[in-house]
Amino acid sequence: MRKVLLSVAGYDPSAGAGVLLDLRVFARMGFHGTAVLTAVTTQNTRFVKDVHVLPARLVLEQYRVLAGDLAIAGLKVGMAGSGENLKAVGTILASAKGIPKVVDPVIRSSSGARLLEGAAVSEFLVTIRRRATVLTPNLDEAGLLAGAIVRDIAGMKAAAEAIYDACRVPCLITGGHLEKEAVNLLFDGRHVALFGKPKVAKDVHGTGCFFSACLLGYLAQGRPLDKACALATERTYRAIRSAARLGRGRPLII
Repeated sequence: MRKVLLSVAGYDPSAGAGVLLDLRVFARMGFHGTAVLTAVTTQNTRFVKDVHVLPARLVLEQYRVLAGDLAIAGLKVGMAGSGENLKAVGTILASAKGIPKVVDPVIRSSSGARLLEGAAVSEFLVTIRRRATVLTPNLDEAGLLAGAIVRDIAGMKAAAEAIYDACRVPCLITGGHLEKEAVNLLFDGRHVALFGKPKVAKDVHGTGCFFSACLLGYLAQGRPLDKACALATERTYRAIRSAARLGRGRPLII
């Protein structure tokens, strides 16, 4: 019987990110994917035109109906979209006990659109405190959460430690946008681990969503966190290399 994984995230009509990408990753890794929508975006491969945030009561209702029927073996959280939905996410994380939970703090789209209202950013780490298995911000998101600009590995280490201190959740900062190298950095509360791959000269849409979905898949397979991070880094590297330009904008993972 296939295990069930759940993505709590937004809808990207291009399928380059959000729940559509998560479900594709889950299926490829041998899981049955389910989804709770937090928002519907109007976007394509070039830009985000608009974001339509769903009511928090609907987010919680979707989750409660699913969880009342299916045995969810792992949970990924992406875009919340609003402070009220962030509170709903906190409730979902607190109720989903004994399973791996990956939180990808989607604050801005890669095209620059704001995907979480500013007032909610300061509440983010409080909301997820001790409620997740791992947090996966990119450089910009780590900087916003840690209150410091993150440009290099030393900055990643400092930010990951600050984020862990604030929420007591291991922090994996994705470093695909480092200037000279592509290195992911994990701080689990005690140790720092680096996962490096050759830098690929492609600006691919949805890499953060892809990485965090892969990471959840490996954790749900029973892999330890450091091994799951290494495997997700390798899988994401291969996906970036094979990404294709299907529209007039950025390449998508196919």
